Amino acid sequence: MSCSWGVEALETYLSTEPETASEDARVPRAHENGRGPKRPEAAAAEGPLSPDSVRVGLASQGFPKIYRLRRRSEFRRVYDEGQRRSASLATVFMRANGLPHARLGITAPTQLGKAVQRNRVKRRVREFFRRHRLALPGGWDIVVNPRRGVANIPFKALERELLRLFPAQAAPPLPKETP
Repeated sequence: MSCSWGVEALETYLSTEPETASEDARVPRAHENGRGPKRPEAAAAEGPLSPDSVRVGLASQGFPKIYRLRRRSEFRRVYDEGQRRSASLATVFMRANGLPHARLGITAPTQLGKAVQRNRVKRRVREFFRRHRLALPGGWDIVVNPRRGVANIPFKALERELLRLFPAQAAPPLPKETP
């Protein structure tokens, strides 16, 4: 059999009938499409988690939304009403938020480099916050404006610098608004 462009097509006869009546016509699991929907019962872990499981302690070491500044208005409020501390690697703005925990916002201007460089800087600052979040005093909204050198310095040096810039004491309580 020839195709219109002159290449001979090879065809193989594959039966669609199952070899035995009990054989499942479905594709075996080992050859399934991995991008398809997962079965909900397969996602649940069985038995207790081992101490070296990846999921152990993630709740305390993650970076959920409640610990992030996400809206432009939140960033603006920190810039306009907050305190400012500067060093060679970053400028940190902080403002009391009245919450029991600190929240982090990061700005990465194009002066830091292309997107890959900016994302690396943001990942490093987020990792610092994630590691030290429980030790940091609560009640602050913190915005970090990193400078160009943050992407290339050792992480320990970045930690020392940011620990020096971040607040050492809990934020004072916010005054109550009168109606």
